[in-house]
Amino acid sequence: MTSTALVTGASRGLGAAIARKLASDHRVYLGGRSAESLGSIAAELPGATAWPVDLTDHASVVRAAASFDSLDVLVHNAGVAALGTVEESSIEDWRAQYESNVLAVVALTQAVLPALRKANGHVVLINSGAGLRVNPGWGAYAASKFALRAFGDALRQEEPSLRVTSVHPGRIDTDMQKAIVEHEGKEYDGGQFLRADTVALAVRNAIDTPADAHPTEIVLKPIPR
Repeated sequence: MTSTALVTGASRGLGAAIARKLASDHRVYLGGRSAESLGSIAAELPGATAWPVDLTDHASVVRAAASFDSLDVLVHNAGVAALGTVEESSIEDWRAQYESNVLAVVALTQAVLPALRKANGHVVLINSGAGLRVNPGWGAYAASKFALRAFGDALRQEEPSLRVTSVHPGRIDTDMQKAIVEHEGKEYDGGQFLRADTVALAVRNAIDTPADAHPTEIVLKPIPR
């Protein structure tokens, strides 16, 4: 039987790279906000299935998740970042990042938990270096990622039939990174950052880890250039 995998935020960047790594031997469901945003990656991976759902609409998530009878892999990749100091960031900034980076993850995991249990599945949380340390101007984003790490730690202990891996990559060469660098007022040089394909390979390796081992946490840092 073909394994199944759901990858959120799969329309581009790291999510699309992860979907490509899994598509050879998984039926991949491509999570994204709209069918239009998923059109390119869905066409590239003919065996994949677009799964357009607004993850912050929890009722829609529950309805869409009902289609999963069994789910081998769930990769939580979707997320947002809005940088700013504690003084200049708004409560709306904090709320939006917590909603997307934490509550949406919790809601989707809850919705597919029976399917994950049936498959003795693997949950992969794409966290961040900001989930391990905080830099000035990153408070709201880091707070959401620290919370995401806590969620993963709790899920791992509460659901012994599942494997739960938190992945903490450094900065990745993606469109999101370009927006961050622009916010910082710097010139963008993608060569300074991790390649999305490198992080996707680390995710694939975690999923391929033999069943006698539990890859709980992966930290990736770019080599200084």
